[in-house]
Amino acid sequence: MPADVADVIEPVFPLISTEIVETIGIEIPEYARPLEGSFGRGVLRGVGEALGQFVGLIRDPDADRGASREVYVALGRGEFDNGRTLDALQAAYRVGARIAWRRIAAVGLESGFDGNTLALLAESIFVYIDELSSDSTDGFAQAQSEGQGERLRRERQLIMAMLRDRPLPADDLKSIGAHAGWRIPKRIAALICHERDLAEITRTLPTDVISAPVDGYGCIAVPDASGPGRFRQLKEATGGRPTCLGGEVEASNFRDSWELAGVAMVALEAGAVRAEGLLRAEEHLVELALFNSRDLIGRLRRQTLQPMSKLTPKARSRMTETALAYIEQRGNAAEMARSMHVHPQTARYRIARLRELYGDCLDQPGDRLALELSLRSGR
Repeated sequence: MPADVADVIEPVFPLISTEIVETIGIEIPEYARPLEGSFGRGVLRGVGEALGQFVGLIRDPDADRGASREVYVALGRGEFDNGRTLDALQAAYRVGARIAWRRIAAVGLESGFDGNTLALLAESIFVYIDELSSDSTDGFAQAQSEGQGERLRRERQLIMAMLRDRPLPADDLKSIGAHAGWRIPKRIAALICHERDLAEITRTLPTDVISAPVDGYGCIAVPDASGPGRFRQLKEATGGRPTCLGGEVEASNFRDSWELAGVAMVALEAGAVRAEGLLRAEEHLVELALFNSRDLIGRLRRQTLQPMSKLTPKARSRMTETALAYIEQRGNAAEMARSMHVHPQTARYRIARLRELYGDCLDQPGDRLALELSLRSGR
């Protein structure tokens, strides 16, 4: 494009600038306010910089627009900081391009620009506006990324505060929660998952949950975990991935819920408990208690099952089944027969054999409890 085109169109820029600013205020509701403060300065500077840079590029197409670019990056960041999407700013750019082209075309026709020059001007204006829009998109994305990182940092700070060995005073916890933009709920539960699954799970959860990586796992703080539809919501979000939900507690006792969820996760991975997708730990407390005390239970098993040690494997299997049925059915032979799918006479025979092995221990509450724990842990 001939460089002297800039000299022809530049004098009309003050009029173009005024019209752009006024039209933006009329056509775009988000900007329909007095151009005061940092907002007004940003709009006015953006319009002035755009027009000034445009004629500068006509005169020198190789000019560096790095410094000017930061103006539009800053406008994009400002939209994020003000809680808006980029829709309003993109609309403002379109308004600016439309008005600039109309005024510049009128001046060009009056000055006798040929068709080729007018076509180049039109293309240049709209390509240039696309560049400014792209700059603002970059600024918005940068601010969004920084905001997300800061939000996650504050959420982790809050979760680590709730996981302290000694609970923080309620006022201190409330203050940290306010800093993280999260209101401390009355009741809360910990959801544990593998750290690699954390982002995918939280992506579909509502905004009232917070999360953070903790010791290789993902920790998700779930308010009102027992509320209507909440478990189904969590189950859908976890999507069959190994996850466990601890008990619902007060926020000051969040660590208790996290520890229970952690025990359940280890037990789930070891096959000591089974679940399709999300496991609710409080529904498996017996299995978890046995699993968490497996070393002691192992010693107990060796002690309580010693009377069966000399039996053949097949006979030992029959007697462990009989012993557990005896405890569960309180020694009722008929009920034992039904639970073991054998004839009542067979059940009575097995009871007699069991008494030969254990004698009066079957009638002692403490001995019977020890035997039951051993049998259940083995099963």
